Amino acid sequence: MRKIIHIGIGPLIPIAQFLKIDQNSALIFTGIVSLMVLINYTFRLFPTIEDVDRKSYGTLFYCLSLFILIWLFWDKNPYALITGFFIMTFGDGLAGLIGKSLKSKNWIIFKQKKSLFGTLTMFLASFIVICSMGYAQQNSFYLNYFAIAFLATFLEQFSVLGIDNFIVPILSALCFNFFISN
Repeated sequence: MRKIIHIGIGPLIPIAQFLKIDQNSALIFTGIVSLMVLINYTFRLFPTIEDVDRKSYGTLFYCLSLFILIWLFWDKNPYALITGFFIMTFGDGLAGLIGKSLKSKNWIIFKQKKSLFGTLTMFLASFIVICSMGYAQQNSFYLNYFAIAFLATFLEQFSVLGIDNFIVPILSALCFNFFISN
């Protein structure tokens, strides 16, 4: 259920952009959701949302990263915002589902189990998102697409306390903004 919510939230950003919702409204909404997630984390009102087998602030980091991306890129570069957030929603979300569903070689990094299929899913989903956003901006294909997908995949390996939900979308969006959009 948690991963379905994780993945399902992704399309809200392009829908909000399409509906011409202003940046302040998006920030207020995301801030309220972040506060609700913090309250839920503290009081476990909806335990399904925090149903992981380890201590994690991932859900809160997920909301905070979206808040920062909206603040940085809403009007300036929505493609970078969508890239960073979609890499998190689809890349990380699908990696978690596939990594746990299919048996493959796995390893432990800082007490976090990672799998070959999950990692490959993260890379492929990240690469597809980056290529799609680059194409939407009418950019030519760059080797930077691979580099950003690799960086996102590498950073996702370090998911201690759910910090990957913060660093992956923000650094992916920043890299897309600097190396693809500009």
